[in-house]
Amino acid sequence: MTTQLSWLPPLPDNFRQLCSALGNSETESAAASLTWLAGHALDGSRLQLLAKARDRLAARAADGIGLPQFRLGVLSNATTDFLKASIAASGLRHGLDIRVHLGGFGQVLQDALDPSAAINTAQCDAILLALDHRALPLIGTPGQDHAAHVEVAIDHLSRIRDGLRSNGGGAVIFQTIPPQPETLFGSLDTLVDGTHRAIIADFNAALKRMVRSSVGDLLLDVEGLASGIGLKTWHDPIQWHVAKLPFSQHALPLYAEHVARLLAAMRGRTRKCLVLDLDNTVWGGVIGDDGLNGIVLGNGSAVGEAHLDVQRLALALRARGIVLAVSSKNDHDVALQPFRDHPDMLLRENHIAVFQANWTDKASNLEAIAHKLTIGIDSLVLLDDNPAERAQVRQALPMVGVPELPPDPALYSRTLQDAGYFDTVSFVAEDGQRAEQYTANAKRVELQKSNHDLDGYLRSLDMVATCGSFSPLVRARVSQLINKSNQFNLTTRRYTELDVADMEDDPAIYGQQIRLSDAFGDNGIICVIICKITPEAWDIDTWLMSCRVLGRGVERFILNRIANAARAAGAKRLDGTFIPSSRNELVRDHYPTLGFTKTSEQDDGTTRWSLDLASFNPLPVHITEG
Repeated sequence: MTTQLSWLPPLPDNFRQLCSALGNSETESAAASLTWLAGHALDGSRLQLLAKARDRLAARAADGIGLPQFRLGVLSNATTDFLKASIAASGLRHGLDIRVHLGGFGQVLQDALDPSAAINTAQCDAILLALDHRALPLIGTPGQDHAAHVEVAIDHLSRIRDGLRSNGGGAVIFQTIPPQPETLFGSLDTLVDGTHRAIIADFNAALKRMVRSSVGDLLLDVEGLASGIGLKTWHDPIQWHVAKLPFSQHALPLYAEHVARLLAAMRGRTRKCLVLDLDNTVWGGVIGDDGLNGIVLGNGSAVGEAHLDVQRLALALRARGIVLAVSSKNDHDVALQPFRDHPDMLLRENHIAVFQANWTDKASNLEAIAHKLTIGIDSLVLLDDNPAERAQVRQALPMVGVPELPPDPALYSRTLQDAGYFDTVSFVAEDGQRAEQYTANAKRVELQKSNHDLDGYLRSLDMVATCGSFSPLVRARVSQLINKSNQFNLTTRRYTELDVADMEDDPAIYGQQIRLSDAFGDNGIICVIICKITPEAWDIDTWLMSCRVLGRGVERFILNRIANAARAAGAKRLDGTFIPSSRNELVRDHYPTLGFTKTSEQDDGTTRWSLDLASFNPLPVHITEG
């Protein structure tokens, strides 16, 4: 990893003019232009220019710039003014309008404990504790036990976190601390108690344990980031002593990018599918010209081993839940041959959820892949060695992630990992099954195409729904779904894991998570319902579902369940809200389709709906409750 954003395409020559022109654009087109410009390899000065263009647009757009907003607070022991524009501009790259609120210089604990501090009154969605080793009591004496120093530092951070939670309420993001590059004993430093390296190593380990064991805390691995580019590149003593800058300004674009990635992951903007080109990407050579024995793949060849690295990474991503697909300009049967017959292939046919090998353009194939997997096109990442193909997809489908690949295939795997398309803030056991679930869903789509009798198709699925309340066992997955689901989401309200924990024992909340299994396998938790209970009515605060189960009558099953529970509790009606977003047009008619009556409509398109429980009759479904 270097300080350059090498996976992004180089910026256009007229970047400055394009930024200036944004001030005269319509808000919708300007937002798209901001996102497109942010998708280039921008240095610190260009990030500043883009942030200013965003500010000019926001100044004349009362309702924002057309992107979801995220309020980020930053508390630090160092100068942070330079972070504001860089993080805001980097957020555009990930489809977020990040509003950065800075705390006072070196006033971390004071701000955290003061309810009236600006960082608390700003109602931040998250607060980043951008602290380095100078902010904590981590100075020891060589040869003396330093455990007490680490404990005091962790307690100090816990006190800050507790204050922020009480006074501001946002999620808290902690940073690991990169050690200084200098040592006292050389390689022995990490083995001697009381040395800087030993204390920092133990502190980072303790911090990770604290974040792992808590609910709602997040971690930004600055230690890993600094190590990736080199500690001497990260730390700049001159800039610290002159301006109290916590790290080299050369690393600013990279740091801002990683902060923006983390916030995007909090909002569910993590990609779901890696689409692989084949020739000169998964293997060396052209299978249609070189034949099975002529492609370059396997040990004993530098090029062949480089392509094996790509396959290893693809399988590792699949093991953590990323779906694999293929888009290749090839004859279908010829392209499949290495997956079936080449002895050195690690990827096999069963690893690929959708296989598109034909002579259609890549953009059309990507749309077909998204359709078969029932995911958004913006969930796709294309790995393709061909610059022309990358350019065509970027132009036709700018929402697709397309990393810029270097000439040497030995760097393909690293470049894809550096790009961070699949970064996430949580991982639960169910995530590891996601690739299999999407593969099974593609088979369901094919079955539905071949079955013209919808009722017969639904009966053949043998669907079983298992319903349950929120609990610590499913808390992480429920929070993950709430923050990831965008298309089938009636309100797109976001709740943290800490919020979900609070709902578990709240008698005024009806929270349900629903799993669905069928003849093709277990779909996992596919729906989250949150209702606010009053004696007269249950108000559906959140209703979201995985798009993988669309068209199977799951929404009717869920309405039957909510209505029965509400009626049993004495409620007379169900109320619901539809809040339109840029991505949930899919469910605009959700409530009227289920028999609700509109009761109000606002200028922004938000509608309120009501269902009379006295006259409601259960809707027909082909789903059994397990």
